[in-house]
Amino acid sequence: MKDRIAHIFFDLDHTLWDFDRNSMLAFEKIFKKFKINVTVEDFLKVYQPVNLKYWKLYREDQVSKKEMRRRRLQETFEPMKIKLSLASIDEIAEDYITFLPDNNYLIEGTEEVLAFLNPSYQMHIITNGFKEVQYQKLERSGIRKYFKTITNSEEAGFKKPHPIIFETAIEESGADPAESLMIGDNYEADILGADQMGWHTICFNYHNEKIPANYLQINKLVELKKYL
Repeated sequence: MKDRIAHIFFDLDHTLWDFDRNSMLAFEKIFKKFKINVTVEDFLKVYQPVNLKYWKLYREDQVSKKEMRRRRLQETFEPMKIKLSLASIDEIAEDYITFLPDNNYLIEGTEEVLAFLNPSYQMHIITNGFKEVQYQKLERSGIRKYFKTITNSEEAGFKKPHPIIFETAIEESGADPAESLMIGDNYEADILGADQMGWHTICFNYHNEKIPANYLQINKLVELKKYL
């Protein structure tokens, strides 16, 4: 594959930036502030599948950003019998976005792999994450230096897997789709989205999902060295 690739496009959350760990730390801070009497571990067991559901709805434009932030918390707190006012829910939602980039742990192997790839490829970010925090994550984690361009769904006006965000990334980077590789954790948004645009793909199967065997997948980032 290495002879056919000139540009590598990475997803950010769950691919390079350790979203789960950093998110847990943000919620720990929030629970102390609001004196929520439940463990973060118990909260996350309920919250994580709810959050994935709402991210899918958000990608499909079925909910707004504000609705997603509010309703994912409401649907988690309700079965846990945690009663909070709507104003408190919205304050927690805002605090979460504020606190999220305070911690910037990376997925194991991120810095090693980026340093390895940097001399040979132009690298880029394509993310559906909120623009107000994605740039902070890249800067504060120390990996911004590796990326020539950052394409954000809010700025592009469309979310992965919509073709326009991939077209925007191509325009911004000056890349040829035939020489472009997408690496991401979300099969639907990252892999199918890039594949339909004629890009090469590697699925970082962070979630241990079953994906079709014809798509190249890895379980650890350092495995990229075998292909690039």
